[in-house]
Amino acid sequence: MDTDRAARLELLLDRQDILDCLTRFSRGMDRFDRDLFLSAFHPDAAIAAGDFVGGPADLFAWASRLHGQGQSATHHNLLNHTCDIDRDTAHTETYYLFVGRNRDESNWAAGGRYIDRLERRDGQWKIALRTNAVEWSGLVPTLPIPFADVPGVHANGAPSRDRRDPSYLRPLINVREPNIPG
Repeated sequence: MDTDRAARLELLLDRQDILDCLTRFSRGMDRFDRDLFLSAFHPDAAIAAGDFVGGPADLFAWASRLHGQGQSATHHNLLNHTCDIDRDTAHTETYYLFVGRNRDESNWAAGGRYIDRLERRDGQWKIALRTNAVEWSGLVPTLPIPFADVPGVHANGAPSRDRRDPSYLRPLINVREPNIPG
């Protein structure tokens, strides 16, 4: 393989490792999975998010308390992503869309960008510095959650903000009977 192609493949693998790191943060927050959340950050990372400025363990405690008290479900969706890599340092900008089902059954949405510096240490890309740029926020009209009244709809696992969520099941299997609504 020529050296240019090998270098491009290495860059692509680094970019995928970085995106996987950012996804661990989002999934860890939505599932309240502390270990997964913390695996996205170096222990000495600095994070500035709203009025919070501190490290990853304190961020998880603060954000999980905030989301746990305020919402019954959250989705931290990652969107456009740019990534500039210089050896063992990467600077990224990742647009996000946050949506939460509030405890009062209203829905909150917010959008912004995670602006991160990641560092590769011991062969692993993790966030070393994060700035959260919130750019808009608002309430979304509330509608009933679709299919909530369908008998057995959660037989394959009910959505959960912990490791009981079906996304952790291995292997994932279907136990529901075939049904084609007419």
